Amino acid sequence: MAEPPLSPLGGFVRQHDPDRYLAAIFAPAAKREALFALLAFNHELARAREVATSQIATLIRLQWWRDAVAEAASGRPARRHEVAGPLHQAITAGALDAAALAALVDAREAEADPEGIPTREAFGAYLRAGAGGLAVAVARLLGAPDAALPAVQRLGALHGLAGVLRSIPAHAAQGRCLLPQDALAEAGLTAEAVIAEPARAEPLRRALAEEGGVALAKAEAVPRVALPAVLPAVLARRDLARLAAGRPVPHPRGLGDRAALVWAGLRGRIRNG
Repeated sequence: MAEPPLSPLGGFVRQHDPDRYLAAIFAPAAKREALFALLAFNHELARAREVATSQIATLIRLQWWRDAVAEAASGRPARRHEVAGPLHQAITAGALDAAALAALVDAREAEADPEGIPTREAFGAYLRAGAGGLAVAVARLLGAPDAALPAVQRLGALHGLAGVLRSIPAHAAQGRCLLPQDALAEAGLTAEAVIAEPARAEPLRRALAEEGGVALAKAEAVPRVALPAVLPAVLARRDLARLAAGRPVPHPRGLGDRAALVWAGLRGRIRNG
């Protein structure tokens, strides 16, 4: 039987989050629209800081989404928005958990703090709550067992790490730096220096990418039902290896990256061998 045509929400995710979109096509068709709503919601949270000009403006945007989630959970009408509408439907249908979505909003507040992320520990917590929390939400949507969720969260966090590291120049252009301040200080840097000249962070980026690659190599396997939640870690592995070697991450992605994710999806595992 032929696959149904891609919905407008699916097209939105394919345009704005192509890595996770490629993983989402391995989800069961019946779960896919709710998954697209979740991924589109995550994109909107990421945009909160990208398009805002101040901490207050970012927090207002995040609060808008927090309120949209709460309204859906309480049975109030959906807001008129291309993402809020489908998200409301997925929440009211019981496909997505409002508390988990609110936690994703909370995680993004670290990006709004003008003081930055103070320590490696806080940076790790940010990655686990943000990208890691999103991976857990995907896995729960797909029916993954609770025992698998810690491994899913770790893999999601490592995908988030790769995203932060490859985005250092883009973040600098937006006037921000998400690298932990204590790691910056150890490297003789400040967030302001990285924003002014992103190339100065290259040695630190290499070191953090190497650490992430080591952690990713030790990651546990997850059950096949959770596979779409963790398939982006295939791309994270490739990106962290590139960054550790001082090589750029291609944008848009080439055939090799896409083929690696699809092959892992077809095999049903992200680990080599």
